[in-house]
Parts: sequence; C-alpha cells; structure tokens
Amino acid sequence: MELPDNLIINALYALAIAIVGLWLSNWVAGRIRKLPAYNEKFDPMLARFLASIAKYAILAFAIIFILGRFGIQTTSLAALIGSVGIAVGLALQGTLGHLASGVMLVGFRPFKLGDFIEVAGHSGTVEQITLFTTELTTPDNVQIIVPNGDVWSSAIVNFSAHDTRRVDLVFGVSYDSDLKAAEKILNDLIATQPRFKSDPEPFVKVTNLGDSSVDFTVRVWCEAADYWDLKFDLTRKAKDAFEAGGIDIPFPTQLQINKAV
Repeated sequence: MELPDNLIINALYALAIAIVGLWLSNWVAGRIRKLPAYNEKFDPMLARFLASIAKYAILAFAIIFILGRFGIQTTSLAALIGSVGIAVGLALQGTLGHLASGVMLVGFRPFKLGDFIEVAGHSGTVEQITLFTTELTTPDNVQIIVPNGDVWSSAIVNFSAHDTRRVDLVFGVSYDSDLKAAEKILNDLIATQPRFKSDPEPFVKVTNLGDSSVDFTVRVWCEAADYWDLKFDLTRKAKDAFEAGGIDIPFPTQLQINKAV
C-alpha cells in the first residue's frame, strides 16, 4: 500500500518544523540565559525562568504548525484545547499551583541564584528556579528539588540576604573562675580578629548561671561570607585562651551512690 504523495510531503514538512522548533527553542532559551552576562542588573534567576517559558512557547507554536500541515484547523483545535484545558486544569490544580508560585517567586524575588536559604524543611544554595520547581544544593553537594508551591507557601529563611551577620556563641566557665579575667580574655580574643566588626560593638556578658557553669554570651558582627570560618575559629581559640589564662571550662557531673545489697 503506497502512501499519498501529499502525506509524505506533509510528514517531511512536519519533521522539518519539529527540527527547527527544537533548535530554535534551545537557541532562544540559551540566548536568554546569557542576558545577565551582558547586563549585570538582569537577574540570572529571572533569565532562566524566562528561558524556560520561551522554550515551551516555541515548542507549542511548532506543534500547532505541524498540526496545520495535516489539515487540522487550529481554530477548532483552540476550542478543543480550551475544553480539554479546563478538565486538565481541574486535574492538575497542584501542578498549576506550582507554576503560579514560580511566577510569584520570580516576580517578588525573595532570593536569588547563589543565595543560601532554608525553606520547606530544606536548606541549601539556590541553583535554579524552573516553571514548577526550585533546585537547591546542600553543603555536602546533594541536590534537592522543591516544588514551587511548597517554597512559596512556607517561611523562607535567606541567610545571604544581608552583607553582614552576627555570630552568637555561649562559653561556660566554672563558678570558681575569675569572671573579670574570663571576660577580658574573650574581649582580647575578639580584638585580635580583624574580620570582626567594631560597629556594632561586640557583646560579651554573663547571661546565665547554669547548673555547673557561669555562661558568657558572645555576639560579634562580621561579613556574611566569613560567618562560619570565624565562628569555628573563635570557638577553638576561646578554649585555648581559657586554658592559657587558667580559666576552667566545667562539664556536667553526676554523683553516684552505691547501695549495698
């Protein structure tokens, strides 16, 4: 059985349209993703989101052209798509909700690419936001994909939103220790760290009388990029400085009573 010539021609046209559509969609999406390289004010997250929309829009037009080659009326198709769209929309309310949330995230931009955030019970660096999901990478290089609806509907903690952060630490010393000497040791230690900021002024005060220790709360400000390095560094150096200054760091003890049987 031989196929009609017009069917073969239409099939070739459809194949050509599909190839051109795929190439054009990827090319346009790639160009949009590169816009931040030419304009620093253009948000990379917005560029990726727009690239995703442009890609699927071009593919949709390509499908319409292909159907047109086979004599399918696009006006009738539009009506059919409309009726089907209502049914699909009811069935995919959650998915469409993620799409709407993605638009809201891009529009209001509570975070940007490269920010370290905590959202929907997950934390990581924002890698990209697509039509339906937000991709995070954890500090141990694990990929987490969170639906946009969950991101938008939950509290977003953005650790990278501000240039500076406050380091909060608590150091316990024994009740027999010289509190003035301990406070001086901590202040001197902070003064030797040039990356700590003098404004706001560092806070070093006794804030709690615990079961086995007198607790000093230390609050100092630094650049956000230095936060973890300085926090770990100050913790280690405080212990060394207390030992060198004769300040005891207590640990909980329990009195055990042996009962004779």
